[in-house]
Amino acid sequence: MKEWIYGRNPVFECLQAKRRTVNRLIVAQGVEEKGRLSEIVALAAHRKISVERIPRVQMDKLLGDNHQGVGLEVGGYPYAAMPDITALAAYRQEPLFVLVLDMIQNPQNLGTLLRTAEVVGIHGVIVPLRRAAEVTPAVVSASAGASEHLLVVQANLAQVIDELKEAGAWVVGLEGESPDAQVPQEKLLEGALALVVGNEGEGMRDLVKKSCDALLALPMRGRIQSLNAATAGSIVLYMALTAREKKKASQQ
Repeated sequence: MKEWIYGRNPVFECLQAKRRTVNRLIVAQGVEEKGRLSEIVALAAHRKISVERIPRVQMDKLLGDNHQGVGLEVGGYPYAAMPDITALAAYRQEPLFVLVLDMIQNPQNLGTLLRTAEVVGIHGVIVPLRRAAEVTPAVVSASAGASEHLLVVQANLAQVIDELKEAGAWVVGLEGESPDAQVPQEKLLEGALALVVGNEGEGMRDLVKKSCDALLALPMRGRIQSLNAATAGSIVLYMALTAREKKKASQQ
């Protein structure tokens, strides 16, 4: 399977990650090749990837109008497996840190969560096998290329949650409306953690929710009593990073 990655940051990160097969790089004729674009061209030359300079109109027809003058034809996204995630945590000598996404369907939301996950040092992301957004070029673009550096696993969530628990992770679900949900606390987030974020409209499915060790709800003080799934998930990921860093510092 072949697909096009477009946009300067996504293309650059894809080339940097070296996880996909690369067929060719196209650049719009007349575009000023400086900054990130010059870095892309240099990376391509280093890897002996052919660069084709084509009319912008042709690029617009091929990639739409958000390509920023560059496109990369690559193989499909390289999904990982659960052992890859636990191995990465062991290699880094860190408590397991995993993001589980239950039926996130909007590519922009998935991209945002993947971007945050990469920035906070997540060991891996788990997504369902079906009926959820996959890592498409639109998601790569929305993540600014962060997806290319992440271990993303497609799996049965109930089975994976059991595996995460066996690996020592505390499974915490983000649930805004449950009476059982508690305000995030450092003690819940500082150790081996699997954070579960549910669907944009319906939240977590019942089976996934029942599999969680604890439910969290972000406190709301304004007139709007809900947050976008990607925003809420990103906030808790940063809270978890802060708690983990604080605990690490106290142990040194």
